[in-house]
Amino acid sequence: MPNPLRVLEDVLIGEGRPLALIAGPDVVEGEAHALEHAAAIRDIARSLGLPYVYKSSYDKANRTSGKSFRGPGIKEGLAVLKRVKQKVGVPVLSDCHSVEEVRLAQEVLDCIQIPAFLSRQTDLLYAAAESGRVVNIKKGQFLAPWDMKHVVEKVLSRKNNRILLTERGTSFGYNNLVSDMRSLLIMRSYGFPVIYDATHSIQLPGGKGDSSGGERRFVAGLARAACGAGCDGLFLEVHRDPDHAPCDGANMLPLAELEELLREAKQIHEVVMSKGRVADEVSQ
Repeated sequence: MPNPLRVLEDVLIGEGRPLALIAGPDVVEGEAHALEHAAAIRDIARSLGLPYVYKSSYDKANRTSGKSFRGPGIKEGLAVLKRVKQKVGVPVLSDCHSVEEVRLAQEVLDCIQIPAFLSRQTDLLYAAAESGRVVNIKKGQFLAPWDMKHVVEKVLSRKNNRILLTERGTSFGYNNLVSDMRSLLIMRSYGFPVIYDATHSIQLPGGKGDSSGGERRFVAGLARAACGAGCDGLFLEVHRDPDHAPCDGANMLPLAELEELLREAKQIHEVVMSKGRVADEVSQ
């Protein structure tokens, strides 16, 4: 069974713990914007008793088009995330794309995220592991869930067992993703908490030609299904006004809808975990 993973003293994710939440706007849009969203999501999570990690990217390095908005960059973005930690009092997570970025980001981030497209990059995984931070690895859209065992072994080889594995959908033809809920159980059997990214799983990569689209109406249903399958947490990109967000608005959840979804997801998670058999089903 996945042992609880401690992000901070009072933030534990995994077996026997409440449903975890990793959430925030897709990309850093400025300090005031980040503080507003982090505080609002923190308050919702706290009211429901859910451990919470704030997520926002300082750089979206894998945009469909070179003209797409990427964010403020690592220096300014990390400064904003540091302010979120200080003023809102929550752990922070962001994507790292290179060994050099890890060396800078580890001074601020509590969780280093390995983007799905980079989930097999050995040197990047080694650097993230050696940082001593929690390493959240998004399963590549091109990988089978059992392929993640090798990814886990790379991080473990650098003496870091602070690992989260995140499912974010699998390529299904052109410009489409599909979620296979078996993936959550398979990856969970490796002994680490598994997160379901309900917002990127409904993305339509490159679906708008020069940018990605998304089918937001499926976020809640898939999030509930993932909790029913036994995930340890949800990853949700959340925005007060996603239709006017600078990127990925089509697959972000409106902040106004977050509390209701989390309330439902929490109830499903509690029922499933009360059975005490989720981690054993795959190995039988």
